[in-house]
This record gives sequence, C-alpha cells and structure tokens, in this order.
Amino acid sequence: MANKNKSVISVLFNDDDVMLKSIKPIREKGYNIREAYTPFPVHGLDHELGLARTRMAITAFIYGAIGLSVAIALTYYTMIVDWPQNIGGKPSFTWGENMPAFVPILFEMTVFFAAHLMVWTYFVRNGMYPGRKAMNPDPRTTDDMFMLEIEFDGGEDELRQLLKDHGAVEINLVEKADEEAPELEEAHA
Repeated sequence: MANKNKSVISVLFNDDDVMLKSIKPIREKGYNIREAYTPFPVHGLDHELGLARTRMAITAFIYGAIGLSVAIALTYYTMIVDWPQNIGGKPSFTWGENMPAFVPILFEMTVFFAAHLMVWTYFVRNGMYPGRKAMNPDPRTTDDMFMLEIEFDGGEDELRQLLKDHGAVEINLVEKADEEAPELEEAHA
C-alpha cells in the first residue's frame, strides 16, 4: 500500500487585496492553506484563513494581575512590615490607609509585568528564541510580496489554473508528496 503525504505549493502575489480575495475560492475548493507570509500585517487575513481568535488578552490580564499582586506585597512589606515610617501623619500600621500613595507603584508594576511577560509569551508561542534560524521561505515576502503555502493531495494543474485565475504572480512546487515503496511479499516455498 502506498502512503501519500500532501504536496505543498507556494504562491506569490504582489498585492494584499488580490491575495485576500483569492483565499476564499482556494478554501472553497477544499485546499488547506498552511501558512501566509506578508511584509506587513494584513487586516482580515486571520478571518479569511479561518484562524481562531487569539487568547493573548487573557494572558495579558493574568500577567497584569500577577504584577498587581507583587506590587501590593512589595508595598505592604516595605512600608508596613520592614520599614514603617510616619509620612505626613498617616498611620503606618495599615496598608489600606496608605494605598493612595502607592497607586503609581501599583500601576507601574501591573504594566511592567503584563508587558514583559507578554513579550516572552509571544516569543515562546511563536517558537522564536535566540540562535534559531529564520524560517522565511522567500526573502521577497519581507519587502513587497505576499505568499501562501497551500497543501494539496492531487490535481496540481487544476490548482495552478485556479491560482492564475485569481492573480498569482509566481507558483512554485515546494514539497512533492512522498510515496512509500509497496511492501514486497515474501514468497513461501
């Protein structure tokens, strides 16, 4: 039995609107768009590709809450437990009565934690770490071209014609489907 993997074809466009308009007919024909490369963020691309909405806002809220908790603990420990001071006649035995003076610290720590931890979350989620080689298959997509990588099982000619009809500038076969050699049956004597 032959095991067929999907082939991959890369398609270059010279306009983001043309690329966006070509995605719907490609997906309607049953082809899977594996990846899109663009030189700048294209509004509506994630919707057209059918990508799920990001959950990064939830992580930003969690990181901000962690930062706020650290700021509360820091201000409580430093101003109430470790080094209580009488500033402006305010009592130094309760954090709540002194909290208005700590608002800038609380705000800044909340923003600091949310921003810095979001950067690290972005790097980890996208597999970007120091020493990793760039994975851009065509350097022109960092300048002025837009590229889609499309998976297909068969019918390369039909796909090529569909892409040409929808404004593709360049079409290249990236990966050819591998076929395993059929298993040889042993002859029993």
